[in-house]
Amino acid sequence: MTSVLVVDDEPQIVRALRINLSAHGYNVMTAYDGRTALSIAVEGKPDVVVLDLGLPDVDGVDVIAGLRGWSTMPIIVLSARTDSAAKVEALDAGADDYVTKPFGMDELLARLRAAVRRKTTSAHVPDEPLVTTSTFTVDFTVKRVHRGDREVHLTPTEWGILEVLARNPDRLVTQKQLLQEVWGPKHLNETQYLRVYMAQLRRKLEKTPSHPKHLITEPGMGYRFQS
Repeated sequence: MTSVLVVDDEPQIVRALRINLSAHGYNVMTAYDGRTALSIAVEGKPDVVVLDLGLPDVDGVDVIAGLRGWSTMPIIVLSARTDSAAKVEALDAGADDYVTKPFGMDELLARLRAAVRRKTTSAHVPDEPLVTTSTFTVDFTVKRVHRGDREVHLTPTEWGILEVLARNPDRLVTQKQLLQEVWGPKHLNETQYLRVYMAQLRRKLEKTPSHPKHLITEPGMGYRFQS
């Protein structure tokens, strides 16, 4: 059974969606604010999320970013915001579709079917919000790293490198792949950037930076993340 997480702070809309979606064979989970939505998504791993942008605690765009930090689950925005800037912001943050209120249930059902179909036919990518090593934990949802109870401050570039590596555990990530992902196509030959930032990451995350256990160099090729 396909599971749907409905996130909206209007109880009547949540109730109407729960009744209609359940009647069409969906397993429905609900949340009335962004933080609860992120928690339910981590625990329940729904197949698709229907999300309002105007939430009482955090903006829906931040919820999208939180989900996209670790998941590829389809996100359909259901919002009263009709201006193009709001739509672009949501789509840029990682939403897959955008439906404006008021909406027709038939249209929403069609969008849901399409989103689930795209997810089913696409290559499977494991959706895990946390990567844990013996030394540190990477939380993709909030884009933070902890060593024990202490949060480790990473610069945006350091986070970018760590994210690419941790999303590809035990795989060789070439120097060019990292440079492309983090710095862009104009910097594919700037391998000195990687040496500097990898040294910084190891100082912050490895117990013995000179003998790393998790951020491994493959000489002349690239890097490998081992948990």
